[in-house]
Amino acid sequence: MSRSKLAPAAQIAIAIGAAGAAAFAWGSLVERTRWTLRRVEVPVLPAGSSPIKVLHLSDLHMAPWQREKQAWVRSLAALEPDLVVDTGDNLGHERGIEGIRAAFEPFHGVPGVFVNGSNDYFGPVLKNPFLYFSGPSGHVRRSKRLDIDELHAFFAELGWQDLDNTATTLDLHGTHFEFFGVDDPHKGFDRLDLIAGAIDDLRADDPLADDTWPDAASPTASRPTVTVGVTHAPYQRVLNSFVNHGAQLMLAGHTHGGQVCVPGFGALVTNCDIPRDQVKGLSVWRHGLRSAFLNVSAGLGTSIYAPVRFACPPEATLITLVASS
Repeated sequence: MSRSKLAPAAQIAIAIGAAGAAAFAWGSLVERTRWTLRRVEVPVLPAGSSPIKVLHLSDLHMAPWQREKQAWVRSLAALEPDLVVDTGDNLGHERGIEGIRAAFEPFHGVPGVFVNGSNDYFGPVLKNPFLYFSGPSGHVRRSKRLDIDELHAFFAELGWQDLDNTATTLDLHGTHFEFFGVDDPHKGFDRLDLIAGAIDDLRADDPLADDTWPDAASPTASRPTVTVGVTHAPYQRVLNSFVNHGAQLMLAGHTHGGQVCVPGFGALVTNCDIPRDQVKGLSVWRHGLRSAFLNVSAGLGTSIYAPVRFACPPEATLITLVASS
């Protein structure tokens, strides 16, 4: 039958099918590997401070054969970041650590902090993507356990510090940083009840810190200090707690920016309870009278069983911290 003799409904169906096939081809063959560096400035440093470059990496979901992604991440070392923050889901295969070692090797000696994502514990499995519309994904019993201890050992080789349900400090270019973070909230591994004690322990061992815990984000010590909260999944309970603990900047991943977005509308799902308009990029998170900058990375990977992105390219973020006005 010629095209001219097709019923209008059939012509519409064919057109929709062709458009869908073209979109899937673009998302799986082109956009999924259209690595993007997003650059933002965040004014949180004390007056007169030198700028500090923070490389935010997340959701690599690395498989050993993903050489192009490994090479692109390696190339980011040329940015000469002062700090790397890794917000989890590094592994995407039981041999994913091979690709992570190849990608992160140039960052030896660059200070870093990290937290776990669920896919650092459990391998990917085939899922029905439409289930994400019913709410955040749950644990799949047939998920394979991954070697998270080997991942942590490699990060220790790099000199990066583990922030899972704990806190630490770093001094960068004359500015004192307090970092605190939680293990993956998506699987309920976060222990927000431990954060206050971890911060108190840091300050008890710090001769320059005040004896009292400050209110919100006011200065914490007799020197310039910036407080940063780090999590894999940006659940509201976590972000609200971080703001209550004085975070001025919060970093997260997990959402993939929605992964499949509609131009002009944005993300269809977030895989957590964060509002859709804050599913990726830099925004301000407000809780009561307090607020903090929030950067949610759209991440660099996808599950090997859902290798597609649309209107949401894979990304890393170079965050330049500058003095606040």
